[in-house]
Amino acid sequence: MATETISASSPPVAKKSFANTTFGRVARYTLVRLVTLMVTLVIAVYLTILIANMGGYVDTIMRNEIRDTMSQTLLANPTFRQLAPEARQKLIQEKIALEEQRIGLDQPFAIRSVNYLRNALVLNLGRAIHMNSDSGSRQVRLILLERLPATLLLSGVSNLVLFFASVFIALSLSRKYGTFLDKLTIAFSPTSSAPPWFYGIFFIVLFAGVFRVLPFGGLVDSPPPANPIDYGLNVLKHLILPASAVIISSIFLSIYNWRTFFLIYSSEDYVDMARAKGLPARDIERRYILRPTLPTIITNFALLVITLWTGFTITETVFLWPGLGRTLFQSIGLYDTPVIVGSTIISAYLLAITVFLLDFVYALVDPRVKVGSGNSK
Repeated sequence: MATETISASSPPVAKKSFANTTFGRVARYTLVRLVTLMVTLVIAVYLTILIANMGGYVDTIMRNEIRDTMSQTLLANPTFRQLAPEARQKLIQEKIALEEQRIGLDQPFAIRSVNYLRNALVLNLGRAIHMNSDSGSRQVRLILLERLPATLLLSGVSNLVLFFASVFIALSLSRKYGTFLDKLTIAFSPTSSAPPWFYGIFFIVLFAGVFRVLPFGGLVDSPPPANPIDYGLNVLKHLILPASAVIISSIFLSIYNWRTFFLIYSSEDYVDMARAKGLPARDIERRYILRPTLPTIITNFALLVITLWTGFTITETVFLWPGLGRTLFQSIGLYDTPVIVGSTIISAYLLAITVFLLDFVYALVDPRVKVGSGNSK
């Protein structure tokens, strides 16, 4: 009887709802984050479509090009010249109308922009207007995929060398604050104000024009070596100048930034406490300097990964490097909207995916960050 009385008087045990559980909070945060990134992606891509069309200016250029091309093509035909003036004019207008219909210029831009957006979001990049792949295809997807390996090679080698060299050299300089090497790095940091293509032009003049020890540009010699080993060595020879231009243009400023960053963390009280305890310098760097800065290092590395896909537009053009950067430069000059939008949508997707994954990576490397945590108790 006493047991029944205690059981009846005890308060009921509160049960957590699914929304308040850890899995529920993470799921809710993931859904909100995905929706937010998707909305941002849609807005960014649509703005790119509007900017690429230049308020209808590109449509006017394309219509004029179609009119000139069709007129010149028909005038070169002897049969066409034998027709009456009215018949010739009518045939020209019919050809122009068919070509505009094929491209989609017969529709208002508002409708075409929505179609561009819908196709871009599902990665249906369509056909280029002027550009071709090396195989002769005008599929934007094939054009970008064909240029992608060259961009990954140049961006990957130069950016990865730049990133890891900067971090390790900066960490070493943070231990030698005030030394000659430390002051020399600070003195050379303004050299990073010049872009990579500036150093590229200088290197081409010096090493290709004067000393003639390296090629002027391109991915490989023409004709390329038949042996795979010789081909790879030839590509690496062509890679030296553009990669060096990218690295030299940013190395000193990057070292200076990381060195200052590490110095700030190495002056914290808990680092002084660790030194007072007699911990080895390597352990102090690993536990108390590198570990707190790991989220920032990961962020910089993740943003670096995104640049691997975009390439260096002007630098690739200077070195005639057949990558995505040079392709984007050419598409802007040719007003090739599908290629411009295709390059942008790929970069936008990669940026959105990277930002989304970074939140979870932060939670893994930094215990202070909790994904989906709220203030509810």
